[in-house]
Amino acid sequence: MPRRTPRRIPHKKSRRKPLGWKARLAIAAGAVVFVVLAWAAIARVLAPKSNTSLTRFDAIIVLGSPADSDGNPKPSQLARVTEAVHEYERGVAPRLILTGGAAANRFVEARVMARTAEAQGIPASAILIEPEATDTIENACYSIRLMKEHGWRSAEVVSAAFHLPRAGLIFDAMSGSTPIDWSTHPAPPLTVTSSAYQTALSAVEVLKTARYLTWARWTEHCEP
Repeated sequence: MPRRTPRRIPHKKSRRKPLGWKARLAIAAGAVVFVVLAWAAIARVLAPKSNTSLTRFDAIIVLGSPADSDGNPKPSQLARVTEAVHEYERGVAPRLILTGGAAANRFVEARVMARTAEAQGIPASAILIEPEATDTIENACYSIRLMKEHGWRSAEVVSAAFHLPRAGLIFDAMSGSTPIDWSTHPAPPLTVTSSAYQTALSAVEVLKTARYLTWARWTEHCEP
């Protein structure tokens, strides 16, 4: 009697359970965040550094950063002022505009920077203080206002290298409504910093750039 071949029972294909609305929403949100951060990172790479070929300017604008809790300049602030002083001594511009209010503590950044600049040999007559700005948008806006009041039309903008791409985007937008010639100039750090610290600073700036592009540029309107 012939042996029967056992009948094979086909395996049922397991169906994937469809994603719930919460999972789809999380994926969509993650994709949006990724796109915005990528946009910010690309914007920083492509950010304008200048809108002029000038090498001499009416003023040097020094963007503020916080002083310490005793009212002394932190390394980043000291580096910016020191480089601005060097640029003044090189004849880049005959005056400094120091911009920054009491954004992080009770000490007005511009006044602390002014004391530092004077201690490094800049005459008080060559220093203008802008003591109200609390962020980079206001730094640019209020500094350009000061320039307009005095009839100045060009400026070199000094800040830390990691800060300048966002500053360049902001000055580029500001100079569209109030034409000025501007160029950025990085202040080299006065102390050696680790690559991890520099990466962290750049990461924070990407987030701030993303906020500027998607929110602050439209909501923090400031007319120079």
